[in-house]
Amino acid sequence: TNSQFVARRIKKIYGRDAKVIYPPVTIAQRAAILPVGNHFLAASRLVPYKRIEPIVRAFNTMPDLELVVAGDGPEAARLKAIAGPNVRFAGFVPDKQLRDLMTTARAFVFAAEEDFGIIPVEAQSEGAPVMALGRGGARESILTTGPRPTGMFFESPEPAAIATCVRSFVAKEKSISRLDCRQRAGLFSADRFRSQFVAAVNEEIDNFRAGHQGRATRLIA
Repeated sequence: TNSQFVARRIKKIYGRDAKVIYPPVTIAQRAAILPVGNHFLAASRLVPYKRIEPIVRAFNTMPDLELVVAGDGPEAARLKAIAGPNVRFAGFVPDKQLRDLMTTARAFVFAAEEDFGIIPVEAQSEGAPVMALGRGGARESILTTGPRPTGMFFESPEPAAIATCVRSFVAKEKSISRLDCRQRAGLFSADRFRSQFVAAVNEEIDNFRAGHQGRATRLIA
């Protein structure tokens, strides 16, 4: 499975242990680092379960801070109607433009509860710290403690909790290294996924051989 978060559900429902192999993330290969701008970034399909609304409402209470929302979807018109003047909607943007918005963002804000959550890792790979809901797979990809944190958690997807987290981040923004964010994201690369997946398949083939004395072909990474 793709996270410890899901592995616990599998154990609870099926009573079985699951091997966790984190999914492959396209890690930034940027030759030149762009200067950090003034905006915070939220990006996703604009649908209710992605919880862009509480992020927008949080920034409505912080008119001194700029939020860029990238993405499109059925919630777009309603979200634009409730947004304050410090919230800008970029609409659908190609991947390169989205990556530029990530690498120039002060931080990425993520309020969804995902099984893993690839986009917070993509943001970290571009150097952006991540403020995320402290549930789901985000708890496994974002470091909030220790000597090299890469972000912060808010404990509920409510505007007040998000705003408090953003203000806390602003107060200690310089203590989070953008290089540490990039290095953290590297742990979830496609190369790492490929090697772990091949090793897991080969282990099962070896177990099958040992148990059945059969013939099976091992994978080569």
